Amino acid sequence: MCLKVLISFFSSPTELNKNPVEGFSAGLIDDNDLYRWEVLIIGPPDTLYEGGVFKAHLTFPKDYPLRPPKMKFITEIWHPNVDKNGDVCISILHEPGEDKYGYEKPEERWLPIHTVETIMISVISMLADPNGDSPANVDAAKEWREDRNGEFKRKVARCVRKSQETAFE
Repeated sequence: MCLKVLISFFSSPTELNKNPVEGFSAGLIDDNDLYRWEVLIIGPPDTLYEGGVFKAHLTFPKDYPLRPPKMKFITEIWHPNVDKNGDVCISILHEPGEDKYGYEKPEERWLPIHTVETIMISVISMLADPNGDSPANVDAAKEWREDRNGEFKRKVARCVRKSQETAFE
């Protein structure tokens, strides 16, 4: 595929810089690899994640935009929809089509119209409003449901502090 055509499939870092979306910044990890991006997500205001600076990687498949990228937090984060190794589990990043479990509608899953911006807006929304019914981290989901203002809040606060300390390493 021609490089110029490939870039048009992605929201280019230059385009993101011209028209920034509040709450994150994104760019290529390596200028020679359009398939691997690094993003910094600022914890949304009025949430437990406020003030955090969370680093994550987006890895796009070779057949993007037909298939979704994978997203993995590099910074430790305690969240029901992020598994313990950092992999993000939200509908927009699930393979397109019917959900074999019947939980998600096809239009909630990956569609080729999604961009880095729409993915990041969904992830920021996920931080503000976790989906406890479909957890990737069962322990975090249980704490979020049963002890949101206790142990869950303490673990998130620890992740926020750690993210601030390590944000620019």
